[in-house]
Formats: sequence, structure tokens, C-alpha cells
Amino acid sequence: MQEKEILIEEVNPLDLFGANEAKLNLIKQYYPKLKIVARGNQLKIFGDSETIQTFEKKLNLLIHHIETYSALTTGNIEELLVGDNSEGNMTSQANKSNDEVLVYGNRGLHVKARTKNQRKLVEASEKNDMIFAVGPAGTGKTYTAVALAVRALKNKEVKRIILTRPAVEAGENLGFLPGDLKEKLDPYLRPLYDALQDMIRHEKLNEYLESGTIQIAPLAFMRGRTLDNAFVILDEAQNATYSQMKMFLTRMGKSAQFIITGDASQVDLPKNQRSGLITCLKILKDIEGVSIIKLDGRDVIRHKLVKRIISAFESNETDAQHDKSKQ
Repeated sequence: MQEKEILIEEVNPLDLFGANEAKLNLIKQYYPKLKIVARGNQLKIFGDSETIQTFEKKLNLLIHHIETYSALTTGNIEELLVGDNSEGNMTSQANKSNDEVLVYGNRGLHVKARTKNQRKLVEASEKNDMIFAVGPAGTGKTYTAVALAVRALKNKEVKRIILTRPAVEAGENLGFLPGDLKEKLDPYLRPLYDALQDMIRHEKLNEYLESGTIQIAPLAFMRGRTLDNAFVILDEAQNATYSQMKMFLTRMGKSAQFIITGDASQVDLPKNQRSGLITCLKILKDIEGVSIIKLDGRDVIRHKLVKRIISAFESNETDAQHDKSKQ
């Protein structure tokens, strides 16, 4: 009789074993020749080597299912443990039936592109390594980009996610905020944390952050790095200067994907500094491998008033430009 120890590290053992080991007891029914003992995040398997090997392959399918869908039901277990359910076949079937879902998030959340231009962003990410997604607040630029990054990490297409923003004050003075440097900067990076918390369970997200699998840092911290085998998002890029944009874009490693998001109408830089995003949109628009996706008021998925507010501001700015041209 062979003995095998398996550590459950990729997922929460409770998600796999179930409350009072209810799910594990169901799994055991499919392997009556094996003795399976759970201790914390460890499984001890006793039996013949061939059956243990088969069990381990099926166990990996169950774990992969939890990583992908953030859930495992008794129906999922039965489906995965019988019939033609190799990982490739199951992934193919899942893609066919859920081809619009980017990430299965927490509390049953299905994250997907919900507007025409958000879908264009998803399609562009599958064809290009660098995408600029520009548009007003509430159009889902950042949220869709983070969902694409999480999907790539879960599918093991990249080894890490790097999320960054320029730490530019929007009317407030950073130096007067309380706390150390991290505490001063966290408010600027909070929207990125919020998106991740929707898509990755709390314990796993903390693990990713502690191990560096997910890194969230101000743009200035990117200097001197080579960002390889990573999904990299620069958010609020309208507040990056020309030199910062040049620095950031040249950090791109061979196996990286970049998404740059921003809103050209909300530049918080001092008046004597030009927005690097606006310049990049002009000089990179014809570069092969670079895609520019423009979102607008039709893509707003926040409160219905946000659409009306954006429209009112756009009308006011158009009128102001018209009056200025008359002078």
C-alpha cells in the first residue's frame, strides 16, 4: 500500500472539503479503495499507486474549478469526477457556456463586459499587448481591466499582476495626510483594492499581496524595473507626466500585457505640466500592437445621474470652447 501527502495551498480547504467535510465525504464515495484523511490543509491518501494517481488528477480538477469559479457545489463534484472531464475538455465546455464571463467573483458575482466599448476593450486585449482605454468616470475602464488581469492570473497566463497609479493630489495636499508613506498613498490606490476584493476572496488576495503575486504601487515605484510575465495596469494615466509615461511604457518586458486607463477631462497636474496620456494617444495611435479604445457616456454603469452629469459637463465645455473661439 502506497501513502501520498497532498498540501492544499491554491484554495481554501473549506471550499474544497465543505463544512464538516461534507464535500470530502462525497468525493470519498468515488474512491472506495482509497483511505483519505484530511488534517487542516493536508490530505493523506492510502491505497495502490495507480488509484492514487487518478485521484490526484481529479483533485486538481476540483481545485482548478474553485480557482476559476470561486465555488464548488456537489453537482460540480459529480460532474468533474465522472465521464470525459479532463481539464482541457472542462475548460472548453465552460468557455462555450460562459464565454462572456471574465471572472467569477465573490458572493456569486459574475464579472463581464456590459457595454459595447467594454467588449471592444476585452477583444482588444486578446489581440494586442498594449491597450489604452480612455473615457469619463463610471465607464468601467479600471474594473474591466482588473477583471482581465485577474482572469489572466487565474488561467496562469501570467505570474503576477502589477497595478499602479500616479500619486497626484486632486485638490488635497499629500504631505498633510496622516500616517507613514504607505498610509498616505493607500487612498490613491483604494479603487484598485476595491476591484480586486470583488473578484478574489479575502484570504487569497492577502496571500497574493504578501507574496508579491499582486503588487499595487505608485507609478514612481516602477522606475528601473523590467515588468515581465505580468499583467500591468496603469490607472488614472491622465495624471502621469510625459516623462513618467515614457518611463512606464518602456518598462514592458517580453511576456507582459499593459492596459493604460485614463480620463483626459480630469487632469490634476499643475498647469505648467502636460498630461503624458494625451500626448501618447497622439504619437502611439499608429503603432502596431497598440490599441486605443474610447469609452463614452453610453458606457457609464454607475447611477443614472452620472450619465446626465457627464453629458452636462461635456455640453458646458463645448459651449465654453465655442465662446472662446468667438473672442
